[in-house]
Amino acid sequence: MIYGINGVIIWTQNLDKLLSFYTEILGLQLNSNHGDFVSFKWGNMRLNIGTHSEIFGVNKEPNRLMINLEVDDIQNEFSQLESKGVIFISRPTRQRWGGWVCTFLDPDQNTLQLLEMPNR
Repeated sequence: MIYGINGVIIWTQNLDKLLSFYTEILGLQLNSNHGDFVSFKWGNMRLNIGTHSEIFGVNKEPNRLMINLEVDDIQNEFSQLESKGVIFISRPTRQRWGGWVCTFLDPDQNTLQLLEMPNR
């Protein structure tokens, strides 16, 4: 029986560039670094980035998969990331279900979203 998602892996050709973006720009706390594979951990969930022999260049289909990063104050996070040079595809927008979403790309053109749940 499947009972949850343990983690997500982003494969890349340029681990150093992605590691810098996720730690220095997004401010994520590194859990482990094995040289060719790094991990960020929140509770039981992991976001991993690693090199892969079959990955070359940037993502050619950035909308195929989106990673939602939950935040308490999307307007504040948006402003902070924009001031660090992050280019947003969409600005914070209230969704019909009551939450807020904004969308941007990492250096490999993977789509990320900031997500503020309703009633925060």
